[in-house]
Amino acid sequence: MDHLPIFLNLRAVPVVVIGGGRIAQRKIDLLLRVGARITVVAPRLNPALAQRAAAGEIEHLGIPFAASHLEGAQLVIAATDLRPLNAEVSAAARARAIPVNVVDDPELSSFYFPALVDRAPLTVAIGSAGQAPVLTRWVREQIEALLPQRLGELGRFMGARRQAIQQTLAPAARRPFWERIVRGVTGSRALAGDLAGAQSAYERELRLARLTSVGTDGAAALGEVYLIGAGPGDADLLTLRALQLLQQADVVLYDRLVPAAVIERARRDAERVLVGKSSARGPGEPHTPQERIHELMVQYAQRGLRVARLKGGDPFVFGRGGEEAEHLARHGIPYLVVPGITAALGAAAAAGIPLTHRELAQSVTLVTGHPLEDDTLDWAALARPHQTVVFYMGVAHLAYICARLRAAGASAALPAALVERATQPGQRRVTGTLADIAALGHHAGIAPPALLVVGEVAALALAPGEYAPGSAPPARRQRRATEQVHESC
Repeated sequence: MDHLPIFLNLRAVPVVVIGGGRIAQRKIDLLLRVGARITVVAPRLNPALAQRAAAGEIEHLGIPFAASHLEGAQLVIAATDLRPLNAEVSAAARARAIPVNVVDDPELSSFYFPALVDRAPLTVAIGSAGQAPVLTRWVREQIEALLPQRLGELGRFMGARRQAIQQTLAPAARRPFWERIVRGVTGSRALAGDLAGAQSAYERELRLARLTSVGTDGAAALGEVYLIGAGPGDADLLTLRALQLLQQADVVLYDRLVPAAVIERARRDAERVLVGKSSARGPGEPHTPQERIHELMVQYAQRGLRVARLKGGDPFVFGRGGEEAEHLARHGIPYLVVPGITAALGAAAAAGIPLTHRELAQSVTLVTGHPLEDDTLDWAALARPHQTVVFYMGVAHLAYICARLRAAGASAALPAALVERATQPGQRRVTGTLADIAALGHHAGIAPPALLVVGEVAALALAPGEYAPGSAPPARRQRRATEQVHESC
């Protein structure tokens, strides 16, 4: 380690900045955020700094630099594009034992500014001893993406209660208590913005900690469940929130259609449990009834574990997330819902199909492809033109779906597309019409997971570069074709 990373309290501390341009402005903006008392020495200021000086936020000395300007300063920044002047500032500061930073010049600096990830009161500083600032910024971007945006709220929540815990719990009990707060229900609630829920969980943890400290057997700490949407398949399409919770879950209950690449994003030592369901499973293929999944979530949570219920797409779009949330609520189990990119959005984007289009489709309907016994679907509404209908889990019933749409008034020439394994390796797409899409899908061997997209926009399915530059816009060509279909009906 070439430099000692430290955090300075600069509130009301005199700091001198030499330079009045854009580079100086960046440093001044940062120093003002921490409450420093800033004097700027520069013949001229850029408009932003001039506005700050007029507002009294900084003091401006509009004269050339002199060493006497550093008297009383506790920190010095040289931010000009003149190296001889910067060297003069550096020498004057070092002679007075004042820490000095010369922007982008490590040789003249006794300290430098790290790249920062600000989740105040939590701050992460990344540095490379001034050797690789681009690499430093890249590392900051990676950390920025991993740290929850509301981490500062959790920090303030804990800070506001720190003194009370010091007075309540014995020293040996404090660290385990705070670890449960950070990693448990309290922390996840605060990170989700639910401070009332965080307070309730905190009070429960404190009661348990008090019972334990006096040797009384209390109830076991209660875990929680995360209902996480894994998205359409590509692991890179997981939301940041989903990734963060997968990294802290003790148990992952995952569906059959969740790809291995997504499951691998879970914490390495987490227990992984397949709870796959399939109405068309083959011999020996696992099948877990929904009631058993309910039982497992409750049992694990009651043991104090954090449970990730990981399912493809979005948990509240044909994912039975609503049923699971109701069951958890009935048993008093805290839970969080993490939305995912639902399969319709992922498949449409991967296949180049715009689900809505100003000229072709003004609405989207998502429909389960499992025919209900009482057949409550409004097929006449689904067969109307100028809309897009996406059927989930409908591969086994393609011929039935197409026949019902045609019987309800949809044209046999209405475009349709099948998208198999959307966003994943091996993705396939078959396009046709209501008259032939079932046969085409059967001939191609399309199998779950696959979606059926019906509507004028399905004719626009394309891969990048399929339409040559200068050709007529495909949407307008399709509009004319659609008009002809409707006229012939």
